[in-house]
Amino acid sequence: MVQGTTSDAGKSTVVAALCRWLARQGVAVAPFKPQNMALNSAVTDDGGEIGRSTALQALACGLAPHSDMNPVLLKPQTDRGAQVIVRGQVLGNMDAIAYHDYKNTAREAVLAAWRDLSARYPVIIAEGAGSPAEINLRENDIANMGFAEAVDCPVILVADIDRGGVFAQLVGTLELLCESERNRVVGFVINRFRGDPALLQSGLDWLEQRTGKPVLGVLPYLHGLLLDAEDAVADAGEHDGEALNVVVPVFPRISNHNDLDPLRLHPGIALHLIGPGQTPPPADWVILPGSKHTRADLQWLREQGWEPYLQRHLRYGGRLLGICGGFQMLGRAIHDPDGIEGRPGSSDGLGLLDMETTLVAGKQLRQVVARLLPGGEAVTGYEIHNGVTRGPALQRPLFDVGGRLDGAVSDDGQVMGGYLHGLFDRAGACDALLKPSQAAAVDYQQHRQTDLDRLADSVEQHLDLTALRHYLQDFLPT
Repeated sequence: MVQGTTSDAGKSTVVAALCRWLARQGVAVAPFKPQNMALNSAVTDDGGEIGRSTALQALACGLAPHSDMNPVLLKPQTDRGAQVIVRGQVLGNMDAIAYHDYKNTAREAVLAAWRDLSARYPVIIAEGAGSPAEINLRENDIANMGFAEAVDCPVILVADIDRGGVFAQLVGTLELLCESERNRVVGFVINRFRGDPALLQSGLDWLEQRTGKPVLGVLPYLHGLLLDAEDAVADAGEHDGEALNVVVPVFPRISNHNDLDPLRLHPGIALHLIGPGQTPPPADWVILPGSKHTRADLQWLREQGWEPYLQRHLRYGGRLLGICGGFQMLGRAIHDPDGIEGRPGSSDGLGLLDMETTLVAGKQLRQVVARLLPGGEAVTGYEIHNGVTRGPALQRPLFDVGGRLDGAVSDDGQVMGGYLHGLFDRAGACDALLKPSQAAAVDYQQHRQTDLDRLADSVEQHLDLTALRHYLQDFLPT
């Protein structure tokens, strides 16, 4: 199991690297994350929902994602509550106290998924969540050491040196573990190191002497790495003044923002991610992304002054695309009579498409192959939403999903949207929709595969493979 001293220490990338390294040697390996908290999720082949990073790790293994790989997923809806997804399906909404009481039941689901996955794959690389030293979360823990103790697996502890204080992170984490948990840690991995490793050696020697545990390797900072993030919205790259300007408001509850990753890579697109208090620049396109709390994020959009900006943007010929929750915002109203996403009620939409959305129980989860209308360019993606949208605007759809029409386009063609996530993943669909004037889109799927190989190469070059082979000796080729 790979655990980290902090959130974003590099657990997900280390697990992905180990998975790809093992898969390249012909080992039947699968990823596992007992509990995850993230707003970016993926739809599995068995019709479930798991964290995006686990789905990426499945790709590293050469596997289709399965709900057993991430049996508990928490999707925050407020600062105190989240939607709870167990073995791929929505259980309901819980506040932090209610979920704490539910943990013993969740543990049973986690261990059942672990057993089922273990029956299919001889090697499983598990990933922790946050830090194992979060004292207030130790009781009934199923995410870190509580899980490792239950299944009796060794733990590698990862720390991010790019943040600073790496030795304090590692020593402090060990000090806050109980004796059996400390004994379970078999070594350290230091992640994202920049510079000459020789300058770090004295610190590594001290760390090993102080803790009695080996440093299994120091992984370098890999520039230009773009892999599916759980929540952090990656910065956009630099572009020249002739690029197509695409502006995106970063909602407080933005979800599935991985939709934007292909645009970050596109040589002809300048992507501008606009957070609270920032003034959006002039744009060719504005994209309203997915949201886990659509009505609340719509209110935030208004409070941040986006409504007059969008009206001015359209008046000067700009174009506007809404994805999932962003698509719902484009209509006349959003109704949530049963409190699916929060307090029951209705909100006025932006009124740019003649349609209304009602949030209903029973989330739509499916992988789809569609055609972009007009033109027929192929699009692959997935749907993950609770909303049912109706209205005259749907008579001009954006997608044909195997004969089922989805989305809407305004009469003047400036405003459009739909429920399909991943619509930019195929280069042809990205260019057909946005029509950048410069170079063609990057092959995003090939880029992901290349980055996974870069991670595996880094493991092969910088980690102690003898130690890794010791723990996996029954499964590696001789």
